[in-house]
Amino acid sequence: MENKLGNPKNTIEVIQKYEFAFQKKFGQNFLINTHVLDKIISAAGVTKDDMVLEIGPGIGTMTQCLAEAARQVVAVEIDANLIPILEDTLSGYDNVTVMNADILKVDIKKLAQEYNDNRPIKVVANLPYYITTPIIMGLFESDVPIDNITVMVQKEVADRMQVGPGSKDYGALSLAVQYYAEPYIVANVPPNCFIPRPNVGSAVIRLTRHQKPPVEVHDPALMFKLVRASFNQRRKTLQNGLNNSPEIPFTKEQIIAAIESLGVSASVRGEALTLQQFAQLANFFKS
Repeated sequence: MENKLGNPKNTIEVIQKYEFAFQKKFGQNFLINTHVLDKIISAAGVTKDDMVLEIGPGIGTMTQCLAEAARQVVAVEIDANLIPILEDTLSGYDNVTVMNADILKVDIKKLAQEYNDNRPIKVVANLPYYITTPIIMGLFESDVPIDNITVMVQKEVADRMQVGPGSKDYGALSLAVQYYAEPYIVANVPPNCFIPRPNVGSAVIRLTRHQKPPVEVHDPALMFKLVRASFNQRRKTLQNGLNNSPEIPFTKEQIIAAIESLGVSASVRGEALTLQQFAQLANFFKS
């Protein structure tokens, strides 16, 4: 295709042609670096067998590359103003379906069924910061068959997803992501790779779905309640965090006994615990 996007000149031409106005509420920043595009496609491992779900295609920059690499692309775009632009920039591809919808309200399981016979799909996205966590957790927590999620996110969010205990970035998001997937930072992406330039650095992170979770926990929902309560008040000890949480229905004595069953002091803070220890804690309460 002659109007391939991914370089600044073609992107600016499309934006001017349609007099497109960037919407702050959608966190719109379009990628203008072909090297980064190649890295994302390659990290996601997209092949001609794959169905790819793209969240937030924008003007279709990455969608064009995905369409060339995949069997089928379903691109979900919330901004209705971008739909006519996508119809134009993707007119040369017959394996792309564009949906004007909010990804948090889309039945992705149904899409996987319809376009991929319920086999694991690959998810690729350039996610706005404010909605990164709900989208990623929504994908993991629904029973959608997923191979991997390769996303561009704010750099500090990518760091948070992959760190372990003891780091200031370690928190509920780290534990949730690592329960469901193996995180790997593919590339750091500076602000000058986007139009308009964001105020912060970005990173591409690939989350490869675990075949089965790395820890055995009888009640994952309880484990995540414990995780949230532990990090809601970071400065408090784990015991106080659990004690003060309306989500945790156990007595002070039960909480102390559970923490001591890990072989750690009751004054330990939540950020010192591994995923394995949170699983043990949940299993102790469950028994």
